[in-house]
Amino acid sequence: MITYSRSVTPDEHVVLVDVDGNAVGTAPKAAVHGPDTPLHLAFSSYVFDTDGRVLLTRRASHKLTWPDVWTNSCCGHPLPGEPTHDAVVRRLDYELGLTVVAADLLLPRFSYRAVMDNGVVERELCPVYRVVVDTGADTEAGTAVAPNPDEVGEVRWTPWREFARGVLDGSLPISPWCREQVPHLDGLGADPLRWPVADPAALPPAAR
Repeated sequence: MITYSRSVTPDEHVVLVDVDGNAVGTAPKAAVHGPDTPLHLAFSSYVFDTDGRVLLTRRASHKLTWPDVWTNSCCGHPLPGEPTHDAVVRRLDYELGLTVVAADLLLPRFSYRAVMDNGVVERELCPVYRVVVDTGADTEAGTAVAPNPDEVGEVRWTPWREFARGVLDGSLPISPWCREQVPHLDGLGADPLRWPVADPAALPPAAR
């Protein structure tokens, strides 16, 4: 597995893909989001503790897309040539200070498009992963997570069923991609720790 430092390269690029998930080029991450955002590779991850609580994060107020909005644990973009699994591990360290070695693939072909009120578009081919961490007593106090203020404004642990109900009935404000992902995840079963793991071969070619 490739290892990365917690620093972010200023000229970081994202992988552009076609509708079949094949890589068709790259573009600077800082410039890719706008009114005509091209389809590009990303991921979403949901971090659970051993009691089945999900870690929610509020996006930092200076983020270009959906600032201050609550969402799932961590999202990001694989670097060119980086397997998506490795990108999940890298970004969990960078954004939340979590050191993990395994991420379970759940939704290999999830894709969405969302538009902000200001016209900025997010358009991603976005496989979804589960990560389970054993934080013990530190979980309740929140000391096991070290949010990076460049990315995360706030964190909280919430029982999965409570969270899923709030998303499904529309009573819980959440990011548009998370709102679309939760019904798919809910369909995998009541216990998030027992959800079946998808075959990595089902990933889009650019994500493998």
